[in-house]
Amino acid sequence: MSSNPAGGLREFGDGPLSRAAAVVHTLLVTELLLLVSMLPGLAVLVLLERDSSNLPLVAAAALPVGPAVSAALYTLRHQRPDLTDLRPAAAFRRAYRANLPGVLRVWAPTLLWLAVIAVNLANLPAAAVPGWWAVPLVVVGAGVVLVGLNALVVVSLFTFRTRDVLRLALYYVGRKPGVTFGNVVLLTAAAGVTAVFSEAVLALLAALLVLALLRIGDPMIDDIRAEFTT
Repeated sequence: MSSNPAGGLREFGDGPLSRAAAVVHTLLVTELLLLVSMLPGLAVLVLLERDSSNLPLVAAAALPVGPAVSAALYTLRHQRPDLTDLRPAAAFRRAYRANLPGVLRVWAPTLLWLAVIAVNLANLPAAAVPGWWAVPLVVVGAGVVLVGLNALVVVSLFTFRTRDVLRLALYYVGRKPGVTFGNVVLLTAAAGVTAVFSEAVLALLAALLVLALLRIGDPMIDDIRAEFTT
């Protein structure tokens, strides 16, 4: 134990170094659990050739990502600052089981929409469709991604009906432009890492990316808590 500025005794695990160690420990455990949870999909993604014919398989392989990210969002949001009272693994497992049905109800349609849009973009020349059709498809795809990210955050931290989750996710794309812009930057960075390196490298940064998604979404989360919960 050590003395605090007020002259009292500070318990072990209550200092800044201990709090930093708690954050690092939580991130490492969360990263490990993310990798384990996403492993089946990651194995498929790494083995798949980068060909447009594999786009539906890419979407299917990404299905485990949603529940894993959701559990990580909950774990990092509710991380304990006390080094002597850390249970990130238990929080991750609990959130994964509790959130799984709700997450799949928003994540699976998101992937389906993106797969359809990606296949259409990849086959525009073969379909003899004017090139300018790519613009609205890209705009719709970007909107689906941004709404999907918001929905993933909402369904991970709150208990709403699926249709209300989607309404809130769409609403906050315009209500919180800072959150939307931050998500665009995060997605651009993730796409850059994947293009330059691989999906495997992106997976190794998964916990940090989830933490960034959580911090970017803080204004939306706080607003939802204040406006739509009691």
